[in-house]
Amino acid sequence: MIFLLQKTLIFAIPLLIVALAGMFAERSGIINIALDGIMIFGAFAGAIAALFLRKNPFFVDNNQLLFVICLVIAAAAGAVFSLLLSFSAINLKADQTIGGTALNLLAPAITLFITKVILDNHPDKLEMQTAFDSTNKSRDFGYALLNNNLGPVGQVFFDKAYISTFIAVGIFILLSVWIYKTKTGLRLRSCGEHPQAAASVGIDVKRMRYLGTTISGALAGFGGYAYIATVANGTAEGTVAGMGFLALAIMIFGNWKPAGIFFGSLLFGFLKCLAVTYDKSLIKPLEKTAWMQTLLANNEGFTRFYEAVFKNMYFYNLIPFVTVLIVLAFTSKRSRAPKAEGIPYDKGAR
Repeated sequence: MIFLLQKTLIFAIPLLIVALAGMFAERSGIINIALDGIMIFGAFAGAIAALFLRKNPFFVDNNQLLFVICLVIAAAAGAVFSLLLSFSAINLKADQTIGGTALNLLAPAITLFITKVILDNHPDKLEMQTAFDSTNKSRDFGYALLNNNLGPVGQVFFDKAYISTFIAVGIFILLSVWIYKTKTGLRLRSCGEHPQAAASVGIDVKRMRYLGTTISGALAGFGGYAYIATVANGTAEGTVAGMGFLALAIMIFGNWKPAGIFFGSLLFGFLKCLAVTYDKSLIKPLEKTAWMQTLLANNEGFTRFYEAVFKNMYFYNLIPFVTVLIVLAFTSKRSRAPKAEGIPYDKGAR
């Protein structure tokens, strides 16, 4: 159980920070369905930084510092990449859904192209392929804390914990307080509800929307690199396994509020981690029970069904996305999106 809860926390952290990213953009009035693409771009920037910084012996001996630097670089890359969405939505008044879709298509294309250029032009191509290999464990930064003598609760939250977990939780708390308890946060939210009313009291709506989308991009880039460094152990495949879309669903499930996003991230983080922990945390303990052993021994049809479905990793990979469809179908009526999200700001409109 402790192992399952530890893995749940690791999967929940990227979802938590990226869902918060979506909330910031949409609270300012910009629909950001480009979360997946921004995650990919930020993750790639962080991975490239790690690849080259590790050539310096100082960073080899200070992995945690390198990890933090790469998170910052990933966040900066995500913020810059999100400016494409900001410019198209705010200055050009383009359709935000189409703009976000374009970024989702552009990000993997850019990352795969740059990867190919680097590999083709490096003198030691084999060395670079090994560095980009998603199964290369030398890319793993290791754990910030490693102590199994902390008791059950301490083990869940601190044993085998990454430094990105503590940073992400700190950022989540600070930004959740900031958006509700500061003047700038109130102004940003007002631009997503009634931009004309906000402008009438002197608020620069375009500036606030740029701010919201840029914060969103930085958080998504941060979450993208946290995902590949802690969950996927690095990837050169130009994908984050749909985590951006799942985070978008968590944002809607959480009703665009930090508290809802927090609980939604834990729920879907648990469902997401089932695909990698099902054998150890679910199947083996279940098979040790007397009633299951009897059932498997005496019922050939059930045994075949059990082997084909419940011992199949792809079945557990489907669970989070099927759950999203079901949950959104039942909660969509209670969802209250910001009233002006997706609507280009027009000074003359009322």
